[in-house]
Amino acid sequence: EYVVPTDPRVTGLDEVRPPSGVTIVPAGQADEALLRAVDRAIRDEVEASVGWQSMPAEVIARPVGDTVVDPSKYAVAAAPDRYLGLIRVVTVIRPRVGLLAVRAGEQRRGIARALLAHALGTLHRSGYAEAFTEVHESNRPASALFEGIGAQPVSSNLELVR
Repeated sequence: EYVVPTDPRVTGLDEVRPPSGVTIVPAGQADEALLRAVDRAIRDEVEASVGWQSMPAEVIARPVGDTVVDPSKYAVAAAPDRYLGLIRVVTVIRPRVGLLAVRAGEQRRGIARALLAHALGTLHRSGYAEAFTEVHESNRPASALFEGIGAQPVSSNLELVR
């Protein structure tokens, strides 16, 4: 688990913009059908590669086959014809980035960084100094992304499988 600063001057995300042709759609404004489509596509890509069990995303009880519980919690990266990535931030007691993902063919373009800049900036403007997230230790790109903006590890979980 990481604690993540939200101040763009601290994270260095104050000048981050989405890549050309990509816009960030704020939380609560995404087209629900396109949101569900990108969520399903990303989940299928993860299952076909490292497996969803390696993702430290929050698991919420939901109807079978429905993976988007509350569309108002998602901001998305949009191309003219489809969504390319998403970020889910939930604020109950403290803000938590529960999911940050980009379609496999769109990775390494700065989309995740732009989504993170948008979400953390929104939290900062709302008065939150920090957020929390979890990153699986094997996910080096995600660890590098969060550590690169000043996130600090605060705890960890160990699962023993017999």
